[in-house]
Amino acid sequence: MPDAEAPRLLCVEVYEGRPLSYVTEDAAELLVELGRRAVFVPTTTRTREQYGRVRLPGAAPTYAICANGGHLLVDGVSDPEWRRAVGERLDSECAPLGEVRERMVAAADPAWLLKERVAEDLFAYLVVDRAALPEGWVKELGEWADGLGWGVSLQGRKVYAVPKPLTKGAAVSEVARRVGAGLTLGAGDSLLDADLLRVVDRGWRPGHGELADVGWASPGVTVLAERGVVAGEAVLRGFLGAV
Repeated sequence: MPDAEAPRLLCVEVYEGRPLSYVTEDAAELLVELGRRAVFVPTTTRTREQYGRVRLPGAAPTYAICANGGHLLVDGVSDPEWRRAVGERLDSECAPLGEVRERMVAAADPAWLLKERVAEDLFAYLVVDRAALPEGWVKELGEWADGLGWGVSLQGRKVYAVPKPLTKGAAVSEVARRVGAGLTLGAGDSLLDADLLRVVDRGWRPGHGELADVGWASPGVTVLAERGVVAGEAVLRGFLGAV
């Protein structure tokens, strides 16, 4: 939009001394109101450390979901029983993380591999030069990983390898059970948000992100035209309208 029409922004994340993530001031007000009227549960693929950098408006949420469902935080502390149950399921249904990580790194070319990381000893990802990433590389890795109980996806500059049972939707269902929720609402824009959007009663998908890029849709999910930071406002208005 023209600069003169751009919304005022509130920084909600600082990384290495620099502002990184934002919401609009209107979205900040809506988020505070949502926290008063519903159980608000931040849900992310971020690690606990990465999530800890985020300072959202309003009261600190009682529940938060990190590491794509691997950690269920209760008042900021990972629930040990949930983490144990997740670990047992991954051990029984998926190949070891080390095996998948080793294959990912070995198959990558240093010409386009920028970083490789393991998140919370649960999943692995590569940071890549996407323009130099060979066509078909992600698909080939995904076909190999599929038989081992893992999924592979390209999101922005990152190639994720995530165990199939490690989902945000499972953790969201657990929170809903604990609080006795009669209605669950969710929003997401990445491929790793698809299972969450299928689990909730009503969902919203912004006009940006990997789900938008592939034209993803599902019953009960509203596809928004808004993109970028203003999509956050649209999602929050949808939430408040539903509650």
